[in-house]
Amino acid sequence: MIHPKKLSINDFSYHLPDEKIAKHPLAKRDESKLLVFKSGKISESQYKHLDVYLPEESLLIFNNTKVVEARLIFTKPTGGQIEIFCLEPHDQYADITTAMLQKGKVLWKCLVGGAKKWKEEPLAKFIQHDKFDVIIEAKKIEQKTDCFIIELSWNNADLTFAEILHIAGLIPLPPYLNRDAEEADKHTYQTIYAKYDGSVAAPTAGLHFTEELFKKLDDKNIKRDFVTLHVGAGTFKPVKAATMDEHEMHTEFIDSHIKLIEHLLQHQPKPIIAVGTTSLRTIESLYWLGVLMSTEQAKINEKVPSLSQWDAYDLPQNISLEAALTALTNWMKSNQLERLITKTQIIIAPGYQLRVAQGLITNFHQPQSTLLLLIAAIVGDDWKMIYNHALNKDYRFLSYGDGCLLMKG
Repeated sequence: MIHPKKLSINDFSYHLPDEKIAKHPLAKRDESKLLVFKSGKISESQYKHLDVYLPEESLLIFNNTKVVEARLIFTKPTGGQIEIFCLEPHDQYADITTAMLQKGKVLWKCLVGGAKKWKEEPLAKFIQHDKFDVIIEAKKIEQKTDCFIIELSWNNADLTFAEILHIAGLIPLPPYLNRDAEEADKHTYQTIYAKYDGSVAAPTAGLHFTEELFKKLDDKNIKRDFVTLHVGAGTFKPVKAATMDEHEMHTEFIDSHIKLIEHLLQHQPKPIIAVGTTSLRTIESLYWLGVLMSTEQAKINEKVPSLSQWDAYDLPQNISLEAALTALTNWMKSNQLERLITKTQIIIAPGYQLRVAQGLITNFHQPQSTLLLLIAAIVGDDWKMIYNHALNKDYRFLSYGDGCLLMKG
């Protein structure tokens, strides 16, 4: 099989008319269409009937990251507007949660809309909130090749940065929706189980789940557990390279409790199904971190390792899931860690063999995207049949659209 480095993104294209992109969600989340692909065959349903299509005692893995209001609009004294889009924390912070809990001021990597209009003077934003007023100030600290380092400070030292964003920021809707965020998006662009602040895009496969659906899954003894992967703006990064070895995959923060890793181990050999590409990327990354632990123990005792783009293809391929996850949990225990917080850059593309998951629940993704490569890694060339079927049957595409259940093999 061709190495993923040699794949051409042009082979993963299809025509997506704008009218097929869902601009708003359905009123009832679980009434979205569900395309089921199993054993080479397609069937159709709705999310509210998902329990019918999942094997009993399956384990669903959800991403409980929470979308933050990452867009801050500042108005200059001259009336011009500057938009600061908070991408991820400065490298001085150990992880996103630590950065989100900073009080008084914080350093953040940001995109700046209207940067040429912003000279060196600080920007200020005044917000009236309940019983107190908040003044937020933004200073340019450094310009990088792909972002600015911005110092954001505020006059109420009791408020965390997460609270500041909730008070003053706007939800960062995907650019392909081509509309401004509305008040309703604060609720609809968030899963019902979102817990940890840090994402600038929702793990959209989870948007279809309701308490009623969870009850039906419970009744069928379908388990669930949670990982945290904070989705970065890189998830929308287009692939512009001719082949994938010239494309730099975006890096994202993952945060997994040792109990989750032990749960994955104990659940073998019953099915594990990822809800969303971010959940899949996280649990597959846990396997490869375990491979690192079992092969390079002497090199990594002092710090938590991270995964680079091609590790899943360059590391040994013969380590069992049990051996990898056991090595990972043993390393965490020896270092007295209950949570594993690190970064992953792995790319899942055709040629990749799933190590942890047996299936994926996901939305329909953009043409020529790394997310579509991930789909093709699971179903092979059948992705074309699946997407053509969805287009012909008027499925709604992308973040607020319908979705599918894809079973391996």
